[in-house]
Amino acid sequence: MDEKNLENNNDEAAKEVTAENQETPTQEVPATEPVKEVVEEVSKEVEAKTEEVVEKAAEPVKTATAAEAIAEAQAEVVEEEEEEIETAHDDYDWDLGARNTLTYTAEEHADFERQYSETLTTVAENEIVSGRVSAIAGGDVVLDINYKSDGLLALSEFRDIPDLKVGDYVDVYVEEQEDKNGQLSLSRRKAKILRAWQAIKESHDEGTVITGTVISKTKGGLIVNAGGLETFLPGSQIDIKPIIDYDAYVGKTMEFKVVKINEAIKNAVVSHKALIESDLEDQRQAIIASLEKGQVLEGLVKNITDFGAFLDLGGVDGLLYITDISWGRISHPSEILELNQKINVVVLDFDDNKKRISLGLKQLQPHPWEVLSAELAEKSVVNGKIVNIEDYGAFLEIQPGVEGLIHVSEISWSNQPVNAREFFKLNQNYEAKIVTIDREERKMSLSLKQLSEDPWSAIEAKYPQGSRHKGDVKNLTPYGVFVELEEGIGGMVHISDLSWTKRFSHPSEYTKVGTEIDVVILDIDKDSRKLSLGHKQIEENPWDTFEDVFPVGSYHEATILRRDDRGAIVQLPYGLEAYAPLKHVKKEDGKFADVEEVLYFKVIEFNRDDKRILVSHSRYLDDQFRETKEKERKEVQGAKDETRKVIKKRQSSVERETLGNLAIFSQLKEQLAANDGEATPEKEEKAPKKKATKKAEAKKEEPKAEAKKEEPKEEAPAKDAKASEEEE
Repeated sequence: MDEKNLENNNDEAAKEVTAENQETPTQEVPATEPVKEVVEEVSKEVEAKTEEVVEKAAEPVKTATAAEAIAEAQAEVVEEEEEEIETAHDDYDWDLGARNTLTYTAEEHADFERQYSETLTTVAENEIVSGRVSAIAGGDVVLDINYKSDGLLALSEFRDIPDLKVGDYVDVYVEEQEDKNGQLSLSRRKAKILRAWQAIKESHDEGTVITGTVISKTKGGLIVNAGGLETFLPGSQIDIKPIIDYDAYVGKTMEFKVVKINEAIKNAVVSHKALIESDLEDQRQAIIASLEKGQVLEGLVKNITDFGAFLDLGGVDGLLYITDISWGRISHPSEILELNQKINVVVLDFDDNKKRISLGLKQLQPHPWEVLSAELAEKSVVNGKIVNIEDYGAFLEIQPGVEGLIHVSEISWSNQPVNAREFFKLNQNYEAKIVTIDREERKMSLSLKQLSEDPWSAIEAKYPQGSRHKGDVKNLTPYGVFVELEEGIGGMVHISDLSWTKRFSHPSEYTKVGTEIDVVILDIDKDSRKLSLGHKQIEENPWDTFEDVFPVGSYHEATILRRDDRGAIVQLPYGLEAYAPLKHVKKEDGKFADVEEVLYFKVIEFNRDDKRILVSHSRYLDDQFRETKEKERKEVQGAKDETRKVIKKRQSSVERETLGNLAIFSQLKEQLAANDGEATPEKEEKAPKKKATKKAEAKKEEPKAEAKKEEPKEEAPAKDAKASEEEE
């Protein structure tokens, strides 16, 4: 015998010994407290010895089988128990206990175990079993599932069985064979959920119908209890017609088809609409097979949308487009139709493959153009409301189905462009004159302006050229201002005719829409219905006098209004604007002038015809520099001239002094001569005279020499002035 078989036999023998020893203390004996204590002690010792014997029996023995070893060990244990019992000193009859201790063979133990096992049911965890209610007490229910222990459940799990009683059989879910307390753990709720999920899976796979109860409303639909499992019923799957009031279905029990399941989270989606559609499919096929174009049917309005209405034709749906509801224009089908309204419609078209049916309501009545009154003709005046607006005009509905076009050119006598979307409003009533009418083509053109006389027929008399008027600004463009003088008559003031002195990049810098402005009629083009207007012509042309005020080369103080990369606009006195190229607005420090800076400018160009003035600040600075230099030069020259005058004056003074001295000398000479003539003879008189003459000449030359010596000294400042002038 190999080790594996031996170990198996040893295990079976150990089980038999254990079972036998466990049964021994259960024999009926007199129950006294001392005896019970003794029996318990004996039982513990028997168990310990049994384990020891089993361990010994588990060792391989060549001469005996495992069963024989176990039998011998059992006999030894019995003998030891008898000896221990005999040694006890009490009133218990140990012979009776010995007599109740039975000895069984291994085959008998195996047979007993087999018979006991047959009485029990094999139970596995996480499965559903059927149990019998064995007791109901204290809010609990005891279930016998034919297992070694009973299960205990709360009575609240059986609320769906109000008349539960002992002996009833119910399905439960085995959670654990033994929990931490060694008890069998069962669940009625999980059993119901698992049963329900199995039923839902089978229904989904086989396409069968299930029954459920709507228990509550949720976002987008309802919650349905299907056999204990909560499922979702979308709002679109409640019925074939749209449902608004979900609360009306709460508490109802209905039939459903399972349309979708999620195995992972055990969730399902059900549909009641699918059952209805399947029932109506046969009816739909029969109805479609019998349809014919032009056939009149009765339908029930089941849904209204922006583009039309869906009608139930008795099992099949048809679409009534908004354009086929009425001969007149309507903005929404709800203006004529209501939900659940029964109406007669005509079949316009249908598609067998796509199962689409197009219906018509207005086709049941004659076309309005066919019954249009014969009194309506050209030049007739009609009333109606605006039902449609386009860029090219608006449609005026005279009666439902009969419309006429008011083109933008027939709105006003004025040539000013009219925006139809701004001029007309939907559902606004107008009176118009019929210009053309074509009954065969069902077309009509209308006019608003022809209701009044053409004001251009007498334009020259009412608005002669050169006359002054007031008008309202109606529109602004980059090139001018449109001014309306009266209804249908207006003209344009070009941007250059707004001001004599200012230049505008856009008319909005000068005026705005809605303001009143004075204008002068400049020109009339009756054929083209155009007026040329002017605003600056209200005043005289100041350029006739500006040429004298701002001549070329004149200097003026001006303010920088605007500046860009090319130049700057400056404002001169009298509000006149001039232009300065960028290089001409450079200041003395080399920087360009900023906006609102006040500087002096020089007029470098004046064009009366183009009304243009060019100015320069840099030229002004150059002129100022030259004027300063010229002034300094003149001051130096004046100093030089003054010096010359002083020198010349001093020369004259010296000459006069010299001449005076000569006169005095002459007088002295004559006096000396007179004195000498009285004292000496004639010869002596001559000699002194000659000598006196030499002295006189010497004296006469002496002042001249002094004058010559002093003259260079007087000329020195002049020479210095000349030198300084050359240096400058």
